[in-house]
Amino acid sequence: MASASSHVTLVRRPHLRSAAGLEAGRRVTWLELFFDLVFVAAVAQAATHLRDDYSLAGVLRFSLLFALIWWAWLGHSTYSTRFDTDDLLQRIGTGLQMFLAIVMAINATGALDGRDSAGFAAAYSVMRFVLVAQYLRVRHIAQARALTWRLAAGCAVAAVLWLVSAVVPAPGRFWMWGAAFAIDLATPLVTTAYLTPVPHDAAHLPERYGLFTIILLGESVVAVMEGMQSQERWSPEAAAAAILALILVFTTWWWYFDGAGAVTERFVRSRADAVRFHVWSYAHLPLYLAIAVTGVGLEHVIATATGEPLHGREAWILCSAVSLLMASMIAISATSRRHHDDRRTTGGRRLSAVVAAMPMGLALAGTSVMPSLLVAAVAALCLLQLGLALTGR
Repeated sequence: MASASSHVTLVRRPHLRSAAGLEAGRRVTWLELFFDLVFVAAVAQAATHLRDDYSLAGVLRFSLLFALIWWAWLGHSTYSTRFDTDDLLQRIGTGLQMFLAIVMAINATGALDGRDSAGFAAAYSVMRFVLVAQYLRVRHIAQARALTWRLAAGCAVAAVLWLVSAVVPAPGRFWMWGAAFAIDLATPLVTTAYLTPVPHDAAHLPERYGLFTIILLGESVVAVMEGMQSQERWSPEAAAAAILALILVFTTWWWYFDGAGAVTERFVRSRADAVRFHVWSYAHLPLYLAIAVTGVGLEHVIATATGEPLHGREAWILCSAVSLLMASMIAISATSRRHHDDRRTTGGRRLSAVVAAMPMGLALAGTSVMPSLLVAAVAALCLLQLGLALTGR
């Protein structure tokens, strides 16, 4: 990971990195790592409500807030991987986005129909306007003009809706959120044909995703530690749950970086490459959400570990999150470089899909077995998936 330059130009005209022969040579800077840390901290703040309300309603609420935080992170990351703009203006814009992420996090704990959610939407809206300004800075690049104008237009329309929603009472606010987020999600998809002339840095962007994954997994470790800290007297069930939870987190790390090949270089040189890139990128949203929800669930299991089975809803949420994690990882693996796919047999892919569905079946048994046994079962399934990925079965 390269360090940032010690001399910063006040204003420098941005240029397309690939035009300078830098399509796969950039490394993550210290500022970008700092940026990632702030956003994962915002995710952790948004998860505090989920810790108190580990229910379907709590998960749906957290999923919405998480998706917006991650999408804001993604907007900055995809811009900075294409354009070389490390001047004072870019750093000010990056710092402003970090501040807005903090504002989003502060407003992520209240009710969705209250003032806090209005503040969350307003902060997110301003962050999208900052991204629009960044894209307008590179409008002079002829090769990228078609892409940047479309991205800027889509972001601007969505940002206006997000901003207006802040003063609209519920339930009208929620309808505006749905329309605005649909535009946010669709904007990159409708620009697929324009990605090939303006490729992202093939090594830099996967590294950003990998660092975000590492930090998010670190939050899961913190959740396990919180669960361990809450124990006054260590029971065999609590100790087993803590050990198995760490095994599950470690297996997820191993599967992501080695088994799924998630951080291999991602070149976009054709429309087919662009489609695979979108699948790879969008599959990270459910993966990251599943990691966060699983981490909170593991904390809850350890903190309340007894010989009594989990409540039905808790078992369903935890097992569903693990199943979603597996499905997302399989999708990411399917978009990896060809040598990752060629070694997988058709039977192996089918077996991976079957194993990904098994946690849902375990949820039925989760209401009749000790929580530590349920964690042991889902950890064993993740280890099986890792083995299948590493052996090419």
